[in-house]
Amino acid sequence: MFAMTSEPLPVIAGLSEIIDRYDGFLLDLWGCIHDGVAPFRHVADALRRAGAAGKRRLVLSNAPRRAEAVLKSMVRLGVPADVCDVVLSSGEATWQAIAHRDDEWHRNLGDRCLHIGPDRDTGMLEGNGVVAARDAGDATFILCTGPRTDDLDVEAHEEQLAACLARKLPLLCANPDLVVMRGPQLLVCAGAIAERYMELGGSVRHHGKPHADIYARALNLLGISDKSRVLAIGDSLRTDVTGARAFGIDVAFIPGGIHAEVLGVKQMGDLPDMGAMAHLAREYGVRPTYVLPELRW
Repeated sequence: MFAMTSEPLPVIAGLSEIIDRYDGFLLDLWGCIHDGVAPFRHVADALRRAGAAGKRRLVLSNAPRRAEAVLKSMVRLGVPADVCDVVLSSGEATWQAIAHRDDEWHRNLGDRCLHIGPDRDTGMLEGNGVVAARDAGDATFILCTGPRTDDLDVEAHEEQLAACLARKLPLLCANPDLVVMRGPQLLVCAGAIAERYMELGGSVRHHGKPHADIYARALNLLGISDKSRVLAIGDSLRTDVTGARAFGIDVAFIPGGIHAEVLGVKQMGDLPDMGAMAHLAREYGVRPTYVLPELRW
């Protein structure tokens, strides 16, 4: 998919090195701005300086909740609201897709939604014309926002997925991520459940990174039409890097997120093992524009 080269990946120490090349930033949330428990140490300073330099800052998250809820959760974790200009989430894109039904697949979903996910995500069923279904037999489609509780894995949902498949229910995935950081732990996300449903033969649609529609929406919200003037920043080669590069956007990869262990990163801000970094890039078939050890100025 992507042209690969043996040239070393360029490492930048902070945004100040490349700030004049870009007018706006697409900022991943978990693994870049915070770890699910607390913000990383240099984030607020870096993003405030970027704003003071006249750069637009959009948080682009695969969180399976509406944008306003994502912003509130950021603030609760200690991320100041003024570090970004706008928030766009995969949950927001999913909610909008259910509400507006702009294509045949979404128009055929019906209005009885079986939610697979934690109770904190039930706001995704409010105000967009759907009602909560009791079980697979009562549903016309599935909305997956993650495991039912954070301690569950994909296998714990196997029986429920089989019941849904028996009724040929389509599944709408509100978070394409497979895993996410919470402190030192990696937790299963909706994307892993959706992948299993596809393996079983189910019909699935995703909203969020790495899919092109979320990037088109993000650039529209940024108010920047020239892709070459936008930099994405993220910690996932599968979603953040692949999605941005496929859309024609430069991307700075943060190695201290979900790939930290395989890259030999002990703590956020450490440089990765560059041999392991090159191997991982080849494995995913995608090359970031820069390696950025942590989000800092």
